[in-house]
Amino acid sequence: MKLTTKIIIALIAGAVVGITLNITAPGVFSVLDTWLFSPLGKIFLNLISMLVIPIVLFSIILGFNGLGDPKNLGRIGVRTILYFIFSTFIALSIAIALALVFKPGEVGEFNTSSASFEAKEAPPVSETLLNIIPSNPFAAMSSGDMLQIIVFAGFIGFALTMLGEKTKGIVNLIQQGNDIMMYLVGVVMKFAPYGAFGLLASAIGSQGFSAIKAMGLYMTIVIAALLLHMLITYGGTVYFLGGKRNPFKFFKGFSPAMGVAFSTSSSNAVLPLSMEVAQSNLKIPKSISSFVQPLGATINMDGTAIMQGVATIFIAQVYGIDLSFGQLLTVVLTAVLASIGTAGVPGVGLIMLAMVLQSVNLPVEGIALILGIDRLLDMARTAVNITGDAACAVWVTEAERKRKAKLNENPVQ
Repeated sequence: MKLTTKIIIALIAGAVVGITLNITAPGVFSVLDTWLFSPLGKIFLNLISMLVIPIVLFSIILGFNGLGDPKNLGRIGVRTILYFIFSTFIALSIAIALALVFKPGEVGEFNTSSASFEAKEAPPVSETLLNIIPSNPFAAMSSGDMLQIIVFAGFIGFALTMLGEKTKGIVNLIQQGNDIMMYLVGVVMKFAPYGAFGLLASAIGSQGFSAIKAMGLYMTIVIAALLLHMLITYGGTVYFLGGKRNPFKFFKGFSPAMGVAFSTSSSNAVLPLSMEVAQSNLKIPKSISSFVQPLGATINMDGTAIMQGVATIFIAQVYGIDLSFGQLLTVVLTAVLASIGTAGVPGVGLIMLAMVLQSVNLPVEGIALILGIDRLLDMARTAVNITGDAACAVWVTEAERKRKAKLNENPVQ
């Protein structure tokens, strides 16, 4: 049985077990969650999180080095970042449009006095941009600051490229380190179905039908926006910009990574698998995959942006606040900027949502209204986030192929 099939079966089994125990035996669920479901999920997350930092470091160094000519790095880097920004704008536009049309915040009665979520203050965007260069790269690796790790690895990769043959031994050593990490990914992924079962059983069992029912329309709009964005934006990317690839074959090929992303809710945790799947199933060159996907796991958060767009409109409607066109534009711009440097870990979208709400003077306490079901939606938007990284890698691959073909047709005399 393929890993994808095992993960899907585990996800379904986890959902069924979780909701059944929530309805029929909440006491039994509490015991099982403490001693079985949560430990299974935590062991899996810890195993794969253990590999994230070295894989990001090795892959970014090799990605920069593999691009060869620094001109390639600049061209691919600009193309990648522009794609991420543009796709995030599209994601927010879809989310806000659906929320304005279906008005989820005007359906039912909501108790706005019981809001108890206390959000940490989001860092200013300027601070995020100024702090991307690490003063201590080892401290950055210790704390898991992905932007700083990427910048540090980028400098090393650039230096290795410029020094060429002088550092061939170091490049080989880093390549061997990367091979070791990828082997360990294969070992850890054998545990993925059990981890996926535990994570989903815990999430569904702790929420139950009550939270899902109360927020049904909100959930439906977020999920609809995620699906539309995947099919239209990413499907369109791989077909029109990716050499007319079949979008459904693209989604099928990338499904193993999407399944694990759904269960872990962490772009960073699933990064090793998403790179392996993109390289093996989607035939993305390692040099492009090693550059685009780790960068996307840090700055490309379309799924999170969709949640922020729908949640902002939802909270405004619950509190009876009408947002002007200027405020909606502010939401879009703030959410796009908030995605830069957003850590790819579970739940971080709520912290960044606080930043978006503050930008248009909406009550941050409204976050508590969606807190109960956000863990479930976090799973879906993480799968969207990493799919966007893969779609971008497909486009960059095709653009580079066309460029090389054009150069071969018109060689410099």
